[in-house]
Amino acid sequence: MREMSVGKKIAKYFSNHAETSENHWDPTLTTRYYKTTKDKGLSTLEQFFRNSPEYKLNSTSKEHGELSANVKKGKKAFIVATVIMVRPYQTAIDFSVTTESMLPFDFAHSTRLIQKLYTELNKELMLIDTQPM
Repeated sequence: MREMSVGKKIAKYFSNHAETSENHWDPTLTTRYYKTTKDKGLSTLEQFFRNSPEYKLNSTSKEHGELSANVKKGKKAFIVATVIMVRPYQTAIDFSVTTESMLPFDFAHSTRLIQKLYTELNKELMLIDTQPM
């Protein structure tokens, strides 16, 4: 079980960047796995960003399994999504979010945006529960 130290909790609020990873100390920022292919996962993300009035899709690289988008409404932010197929019909999706602000921190806005993106993605793709107990 990962412990979230007081320092890490404070740092989460005094940063303008958040990203997911395999063994992140914050369980809400761990990599999510979906029962899909890399192409379908990338296509689902692409359609989500294209069809949402909150976001503007910048670019998609099918070869690298990445796309980038900007938040247009509210606090401006830059999003990079990475889609990697780890085995047939088990695809990892990670996010990296940097919030644009006058201050060098965003009071965890980047973290909340990643949580929101995963919530939206969970409506479109089947989540595989691969979190360690």
